[in-house]
Amino acid sequence: MVMATALVDYSTLSYFENNPILSKKNPVFDHNHGAIIAKQMIGDALRQRVESIDHESCDPGDEDTFFVGDLGEVYRQHMRWKRNLPRVKPFYAVKCNPDPKVIQLLAGLGTGFDCASKAEIEQVLDIGVDPSRIIYAQPCKTNSYVRFVASQGVKQMTFDNADELRKIAKLFPDAELFLRILTDDSSSMCRLSLKFGASLDATDDLLGLAKELGLNVVGVSFHVGSGASDPLAFLKAVQDADIVFKQAYAHGFDMKTLDVGGGFSGDSFETMAHVLRGALDQYFPPHINIIAEPGRYYVSSAFTIACNIIARRTIENPETGETSYMVYVNDGLYGNFSSIMFDHQQPVAKVLRTGMRTYYDNPLADAVSKGVCAGAEYSIWGPTCDGIDRITESIRFPHKLDVGDWFYFEDMGAYTKCSATKFNGFSDAHDVIYVCSEPGARAILRL
Repeated sequence: MVMATALVDYSTLSYFENNPILSKKNPVFDHNHGAIIAKQMIGDALRQRVESIDHESCDPGDEDTFFVGDLGEVYRQHMRWKRNLPRVKPFYAVKCNPDPKVIQLLAGLGTGFDCASKAEIEQVLDIGVDPSRIIYAQPCKTNSYVRFVASQGVKQMTFDNADELRKIAKLFPDAELFLRILTDDSSSMCRLSLKFGASLDATDDLLGLAKELGLNVVGVSFHVGSGASDPLAFLKAVQDADIVFKQAYAHGFDMKTLDVGGGFSGDSFETMAHVLRGALDQYFPPHINIIAEPGRYYVSSAFTIACNIIARRTIENPETGETSYMVYVNDGLYGNFSSIMFDHQQPVAKVLRTGMRTYYDNPLADAVSKGVCAGAEYSIWGPTCDGIDRITESIRFPHKLDVGDWFYFEDMGAYTKCSATKFNGFSDAHDVIYVCSEPGARAILRL
């Protein structure tokens, strides 16, 4: 089996120079066309893996679900961030996808890290990241974890209530504190304000208590919700943060940093960045540091997953005479498709291989509508015994799919592998085949 740390050797110059699409001599090739390179690399990795597996004779587990991760896409997203939000330093939200290669690359790119637990902090510290590049962005912290970060020199952390302030005063009085404020996150996929954030009518009292306890408040943080869709949510949150900064100055705090949290997604990033950039320039002078906590923005589009059809059930409709199929794959809602439940994602299945042909990035891989092409109707189910373990209710393909065929799903890098379980005894550890479509990323990773 390909191990989780496998890296396809696309780092050599010969791979690029001998390929007419990827060659530097070809005018199509430059860093702005990394997506073209990525498609070929991902396709090659998928093809090599699935075409080497014979489901009739392979060893147990050989046909398991696997990922292809393009580290070059993470690099491109970072360059995109720097172009659109040059003033804002990203602190990657580790919880979104703690993939070690992603963490290594982002560390090399100079990002900070948003961590919410001892394990996440240890993972980042273990690769040599300075503690000053970590924010413990968890408003309600475990006592022993606070003692741990104090021993490691991770000073930056958030709070949003009086009880947490007293805890910090007892366990880590030298911490550098960010007051997390409530925001309107009604337009986000995953709302966080129901759980975290101090309302504006409570912030002044909290700052007064922090001063009374001798604590060091250095900034304000907010989060407009994961997968936000309304750019104006950032504008309102920045305006509210400006109010709290003024309150903090009145209490004598030396405010240094604004943390604008997460909520960024690739589809709407430029629009979000435009609104945020204007708001920051209007309300916060250049001497104030600005940080953010992007997660899905960096990794969602960097990972593709391949799943094998392990069983098929034929359904005959006596009224219409139509035949449809229930197909069962070796991953589902209790595995890497947990994002359907926890992150409100709707992964789209595409046909990777059927009938001894591979269709990655081919129109024949895509679903069809009933009006355009009859095709066959499928529902796609996970492998567990739970009836809710369904990935797709109804989809049509111009193929008759059977056991041993493969699907692939793109944009599977965020809140997937990190929340997979071992329910029913299925593994939560799946191989990742890494490719790297950007020379800059290969240089950082020394590939």
